[in-house]
Amino acid sequence: MRDTHLLRADSGSDFAYGAPQASAAGLQVALSIYADRGHLRASLREDAEAAGLTVCAAGSLDLLLDGQARPLGDVVLVDCPQIDAQRMAALARLDLRAARSEARLIVSTSVEALDDVFSCMDQSAPVLLVDPNRAERVIALGQVLASFPSARLRELSDDDRLMLLRLSEQVGQIAGRIERLAPGPVASADVSASAFGFAGSAREELAQPALATASGLPDGRLVRKIIRQRQLRSRFLDGDLFADPAWDMLLDLTASRVECKRVSVTSLCIASGVPPTTALRWIGQMVEAGLFARVCDDSDRRRAFIELTDKAAHAMARYFSEIALSAPVPV
Repeated sequence: MRDTHLLRADSGSDFAYGAPQASAAGLQVALSIYADRGHLRASLREDAEAAGLTVCAAGSLDLLLDGQARPLGDVVLVDCPQIDAQRMAALARLDLRAARSEARLIVSTSVEALDDVFSCMDQSAPVLLVDPNRAERVIALGQVLASFPSARLRELSDDDRLMLLRLSEQVGQIAGRIERLAPGPVASADVSASAFGFAGSAREELAQPALATASGLPDGRLVRKIIRQRQLRSRFLDGDLFADPAWDMLLDLTASRVECKRVSVTSLCIASGVPPTTALRWIGQMVEAGLFARVCDDSDRRRAFIELTDKAAHAMARYFSEIALSAPVPV
């Protein structure tokens, strides 16, 4: 049973901790909110209550920084646009607690703080948002709530639901094409069983240029040329007409693998050509599809990168092999 002790009210706390009450909609999903900006806490509360949720706690980030273990809601909203060592430690503790308690985290941050926030939250698979507007926060909340099978939720708008379905369907189609392109089953030692892991042998392959090129991937200069050609279109036509974040990220990671470079999540978001929050949703879907992998820096646990899985690398090699035998390289 959830803790029900009360928190002394202060200027940074809007509500007291308490037992979540059943709402009129009959939901049993409790929500915690941590944000320094009072107006943001108010809007988050308004949207949560509109969805029929119970806000069991809300307050400033200081409540996370003081190190005292407080009960978590089923869903925890955190706004952390600026990062420092103390905040990183607090987010890492929150991430571990959420993973143990199966609470779902939605964390909003800024482009400048994204890499640090991403690197210290690798246990609970949080939903990350970058400088989101109110609609993006609501969509993220809807995504998380939809993962609670027993919760009776108000439906998202038709447009939002179609957008989420399209995202999932497209990634599923890409994963299916990757499976068909792959030359055969990949040895379990080469691909991590965890969506957020990466086998040591794969890291060694990345560090050695001879092994990277031996996999059949093309010269990195060719891939970079294709990327530049794709970007050139936006100088003459609306870039939204050609938005294809999954492919743009696959190309960028392919070139980086050949060049033996590691790619930060911020850099990959830029390469996607879409807003960071949208790019993060795609990255999450591609990780789940087994095409991307999260890699921690062994020399600095505060850093994390995104790389192709071996399965995706083999498929990209087959793709470039096929087009080399036919027409000029398409863009």
